[in-house]
Amino acid sequence: MQGRPLGRGRVVVVMVHGRNASPDKILTMVPALGRDDVTYLAPAAEGGSWYPQGFMAPTAVNEPGITNGIAAVHACIAQAIAAGVSERRIVLLGFSQGACLAGTAAVRRPARYGGVVMFSGGLIGPPGTAWPTAGSFDGTPVFLGCSDPDGHIPADRVRESAAHFTAMGAKVTMRLYPNMGHLVSEDELEFARAMLADAAG
Repeated sequence: MQGRPLGRGRVVVVMVHGRNASPDKILTMVPALGRDDVTYLAPAAEGGSWYPQGFMAPTAVNEPGITNGIAAVHACIAQAIAAGVSERRIVLLGFSQGACLAGTAAVRRPARYGGVVMFSGGLIGPPGTAWPTAGSFDGTPVFLGCSDPDGHIPADRVRESAAHFTAMGAKVTMRLYPNMGHLVSEDELEFARAMLADAAG
């Protein structure tokens, strides 16, 4: 955890790290988000990766990693709610493998969140996956940003993911950046800062 003590920040951001990384790695993004009134929760993947293969591999080869990772994200949401934080003040944010996990965890537990931010990610599953449709995001702002092309994340999966969030009632912004590379741009960070400002009220 970083930032304000849980229950005393205006917003809780659940930050989900990428492959071969750690909570410390994703938390290096905190200064760029530019807020000192936020609690940052960053779950850790065992061995540094949430699941072993690519996010579009057959689901069975990535289990129990996917299930355990989603449970870790949901546990952070539950921890925040137990501390008196409403879902409207909870933002899920991830990069790369962590973005895939954060977005998929949101779809498995839809609510009116403060936001969902997917930096270089898409919903998990092989081609033809039918993601859950029960429940509604009720206008939750969702941001998907990715390079086009990206060696890890096909642009078509980003588009599919954006369409699925829209179908579930989210207010989606998708940005594909020509030849940006597998990184987080200043434009993406600016959008995330605006989302946190809105969630903080």
